[in-house]
Amino acid sequence: MLRGMDRWLVGYLRSILRRPRRTASPVHVMIGFMDHFEPLTPGGKASNEKGEWRVQQWQERFPRLAADFRDADGLPPRWSFFYPAEEYRPAYLDALAGLTAKGWGEVEIHLHHDGDTAASLSRGLVEFRDRLRNEHGLLGSAPDGSPAFAFIHGNWSLCNSLPDGRWCGVNDELVVLRESGCYCDMTMPAGASPAQSRTVNAIYHASNKPGRPRSHDGGIMVTAAAPTSSPTPREDAGDLMLIQGPLALNWGWRKWGLLPRLEYGDLTGACPPTAQRGRLWLRQHIHVANRPEWLFIKLHTHGCNERNLDMLLGEPMRTLHQWLATACNDGQRYRLHYVTAREMYNIVKAAEAGAQGDPGAYRDFVIAPPPAGHR
Repeated sequence: MLRGMDRWLVGYLRSILRRPRRTASPVHVMIGFMDHFEPLTPGGKASNEKGEWRVQQWQERFPRLAADFRDADGLPPRWSFFYPAEEYRPAYLDALAGLTAKGWGEVEIHLHHDGDTAASLSRGLVEFRDRLRNEHGLLGSAPDGSPAFAFIHGNWSLCNSLPDGRWCGVNDELVVLRESGCYCDMTMPAGASPAQSRTVNAIYHASNKPGRPRSHDGGIMVTAAAPTSSPTPREDAGDLMLIQGPLALNWGWRKWGLLPRLEYGDLTGACPPTAQRGRLWLRQHIHVANRPEWLFIKLHTHGCNERNLDMLLGEPMRTLHQWLATACNDGQRYRLHYVTAREMYNIVKAAEAGAQGDPGAYRDFVIAPPPAGHR
């Protein structure tokens, strides 16, 4: 808990002040599972056979798990597979496209890179983006029809944010991402990593600081316009929107029985989901300013790691979905919405534009579903 406190503590205290004192009922809870989906982990060095086995586990077991649950819109849990560009294997992406076509999830872009330049990063992102679209029917579509993607940075090091400059190299990464078709970054929180941003538990527009690292440290909070029955998407107030997951002190799970552990929305075999953690995610109340009745929970995991895989496709996740069904979907105090990364962004943009009522109506508000998507 003490590691990196200088980076996140002030931001965490500020996030407590942003929590609403009162919220109209029902509160709509948007929950999304963002997977750093790396079939060839560790470091892209696993055998192709191991990668095939891991992807097959998700093909076979995730639909069986998710089929038993439904949200307030009648939709099952869906998964957001942030696939690493450096591990491209056509067969793996075809398998994920099959899951996408059946409505079990969507694919977005993940990337580990080191010592990069803006030019080489742009080339790599555009090449991978176009492969996903043209060869697999993946990624959402911007209003002009071009492929668009959400992004998670490998090693957490968005905007060259590690002190030693490793695992990125591009200070102006926000601009490169935007120009390559990225509509939203979902890397944070990074917990105790030195890449952790100083802004915590927020949805905000960050602006590039030319030639300087860590442009994602702060920005302009996404704020809802006056309520309207005809919301129109608004231009971003910066270079890129960031949607963060929960970061908090977990006093219910203490180290040595004394110090609170750091909660940052990670789902692992060593840190499985629990009702106590779920209540902590809710309490952070991450929302668009002036629209507190729409609450966002973005969780993350590494779903191809064997230490996590059985937890994610087994009883611990089943227990989480059962808790969500009872605690977050009673229809009066809470209504639950399972969302992909793209849908979460769209609902944020709808809130920003002044939309009200049921957020489930805005899943495709700006970024359209992928060609392989199921409707």
